[in-house]
Amino acid sequence: MADQDTIAVEVTRYRPEQESAPAPQCYRVPLRKEWTILDGLNHIKDRLDGTLSYRWSCRMGICGSCGMTVNGEPKLACSTFLTDYAPGSIRVEPMRNFPVIRDLVVDISDFMSKLPKVKPWLIRADEDEPEDGEYLQTPEEMEAYQRYSMCINCMLCYSACPVYALEPTFLGPAAIALGQRYNLDSRDQGAEDRRDVLASAEGAWACTLVGECSVACPKGVDPAGAIQRYKLTAATKSLKEFLLPRGAR
Repeated sequence: MADQDTIAVEVTRYRPEQESAPAPQCYRVPLRKEWTILDGLNHIKDRLDGTLSYRWSCRMGICGSCGMTVNGEPKLACSTFLTDYAPGSIRVEPMRNFPVIRDLVVDISDFMSKLPKVKPWLIRADEDEPEDGEYLQTPEEMEAYQRYSMCINCMLCYSACPVYALEPTFLGPAAIALGQRYNLDSRDQGAEDRRDVLASAEGAWACTLVGECSVACPKGVDPAGAIQRYKLTAATKSLKEFLLPRGAR
């Protein structure tokens, strides 16, 4: 295959039983219009080097498992095309700000431990269900939180976030946005249950509004906007508690 029909893909390799530190390895893969970075990696694993390790599942930008760093930017490998980088080369690295387990596979334990803290599920103070079994919503009520419900937990926002890079205790963009998603849901009554976590020093107030999380998000969730919206809600709530008598809040 001629060089013009291929593209160089430089992949970070790290096999802890062999290497003391990650190092790049270059492969040439077919340059096809319909091929994504993930297709290129699958070609490498299937045809060139079966030892390559990375995560993927759906190939449709839904599962969020193929997050990587492509030429320095957080990307989903399944929705990033080889031709966008032609004539190349393409540098594929693990997501930043996470410990590397092997090659392009990172340890997401920190995110998984933080996510339940925001209680990303509907909380009802009243356990009695409506007579028809459904909590109905108007289109406007759904629109209030729908954007933030599009999160696929790909963690590209964490890879892009300079605050998380410097302060690993930061709750992080996706977790806060998901907490806000339920706070804005008309069916939910759990905003107070999430308040101690979301309004803590490691929560929304740690965000410095760089906005890279929203730039990196492949689903347009806008975590930065969710965080700033929650800051306003939390500040208003605190001011009311300070100024108004209990019965007037």
